[in-house]
Amino acid sequence: MPGTAPIAKAPYRIVSPWGALVLFTNKRDETMRLCIDYCELNAGAKYFSKIDLRYGYHQIKICEEDIPKTAFVTRYGHHEFTVVPSVFTDDILIYSKTYEEHGKHLRVVLEKLRKNQLFGKFCKCEFLLEKVALLGHVFTAEGVLVDPNKIEAVPHWKTPRNVTEIRSFLGLAKYYRRFIENFSKIAKPMTDLLKDKVLFEWNDKCEKSFRCLKDKLTTTPVLTLPDLQKDFVVYCNASRQGLGCVLMQDNHVASYASRQLRAHEENYPTHDLELAAVVHALKIWRHYLIGNKCVIYTDHKGMKYIFTQSELNMRQRRWLELIKDYQLEIHYHPGKANVVADALSRKSYCNLLTGEEMSVELCAEMEQLNELRVKCTLEDQIRQAQEDCPSIAELKVGMEKGLLPDFRTDDRGTIWLKERLYVPLDEGIRESILTEAHCTKYSIHPGSTKMYQDLKKLFWWRRMKRDIATFIAQCDTCNRIKAEKQRPAGLLKPLDVPMWKWEKIAMDFIVGLPRTPRGNDSIWVIVDRLTKLAHFIPVKATHNAPRLAELYIQNVLRFHGVPISIVSDRGPQFTARFWKSLHEALGTKLDYSTAYHPQTDGQTE
Repeated sequence: MPGTAPIAKAPYRIVSPWGALVLFTNKRDETMRLCIDYCELNAGAKYFSKIDLRYGYHQIKICEEDIPKTAFVTRYGHHEFTVVPSVFTDDILIYSKTYEEHGKHLRVVLEKLRKNQLFGKFCKCEFLLEKVALLGHVFTAEGVLVDPNKIEAVPHWKTPRNVTEIRSFLGLAKYYRRFIENFSKIAKPMTDLLKDKVLFEWNDKCEKSFRCLKDKLTTTPVLTLPDLQKDFVVYCNASRQGLGCVLMQDNHVASYASRQLRAHEENYPTHDLELAAVVHALKIWRHYLIGNKCVIYTDHKGMKYIFTQSELNMRQRRWLELIKDYQLEIHYHPGKANVVADALSRKSYCNLLTGEEMSVELCAEMEQLNELRVKCTLEDQIRQAQEDCPSIAELKVGMEKGLLPDFRTDDRGTIWLKERLYVPLDEGIRESILTEAHCTKYSIHPGSTKMYQDLKKLFWWRRMKRDIATFIAQCDTCNRIKAEKQRPAGLLKPLDVPMWKWEKIAMDFIVGLPRTPRGNDSIWVIVDRLTKLAHFIPVKATHNAPRLAELYIQNVLRFHGVPISIVSDRGPQFTARFWKSLHEALGTKLDYSTAYHPQTDGQTE
């Protein structure tokens, strides 16, 4: 239109300042359909005019080569169209931000129609409107709402009697689902009847769903028209009932979105469900959010750190690649405050509880059940085991003499250690206690420390902590499922092969030999790791580091020179301060083998 200004855009390199966003969708024949978003052209429009073309189907001329394609045959002969026989719509909508602009735009459009001999039907034309009905919606300066003329039959819609009538009603309702908060949850009882191999049975839930949707359709809110020059806010939530999202701008709702969980999504963990809600919002509102800043609020605190997680499954990695296309921030919003999206995804279970009157006979039986009392037999078993234990007599003698002041006997003859029950040496009783504390569905396989802390408050026996650790170490479930708590062992790595003889050597002692006439009872073995040449030096087990250093210089250094490194165990001779200082001065590196692991230097061993 003359006099209009280009849309304010980010400083991207584009040919035209009017450049609109574009995306592609799949057709049925697997080709791509070009879709262009011209929503920005309508942003902020306040005045509207609508022109209905007379005989709109037959006013647009067809190219000469395409005329034969429109041929049809009647009893009066063969005919061909010279104009388009069918179009999508014959309405022309003119919109402007001000009254003066609208007059200019209207004059330009009418001149174009006159020049091309296109004529409007005056009785259907409307000019200078502040709200206009188009394609089932009413557009105003404040936003968009449902066209009342399209839903005037909804209050009188009869209850569906078969699957076909359900599809007919849901077809109308789904067209306006962006106006209905919590649509997927409300419609779920009816959509369940559309599944294959499901018997059609209209129950109270379906009737409630049907009436609720009718009320929602007749009382739809006014949704604000998104302004692509401003930031967006998205509230997301997920539950086992479905996914819910709300698109907002300037504290006004722009659109609602929700859907039920698919069969495979019902097995997702909570973290993946919350991430699926975010991905659903980004996909359905991609034409609004792509290229614009967006803040996403979720009530799952772990979502804040999704971008810094080092361990992600393949599904999360795929979704993360999609999320990186957007300029967004994910913030935590407590579930109680996230009421909008929470209502879209969650469903109250209170309505599943119904009250029923009990018969007189059943009440009498309940009274008899109330008289029953549960008695613990474990204490009786332990007391019997104490009486049968041979060593209990010594314990009782010590108690009578006052040697064991912490032990006591109650009125029934049971022995206690302060407030803990004494368990005698009876494998059956101890096994029963450990099994009850570890393997039942109420204990959930605790670790040895946790289990010991729980049991020591109630029971006591000698070496109780060791027995608990042994029992848990033999638990098959813990060994198969629980993660290893200790640092994993390093990878086995052999010693590298030296590049030159006597460059790297290894040494160890052979001890415990018979004493020689000179008093030697050990052999000091020094091996070249490349040539396998060895020196066997007789020594005494009492030789200290200075004496060993003297022998080392006489038998090794004067023949082979100073080595680069020495591999040895952690014997006291090799870890002595003098030995370390000597080789530090010589420039030799001391490499010690792993403690209690002689395989490190198996050759010398």
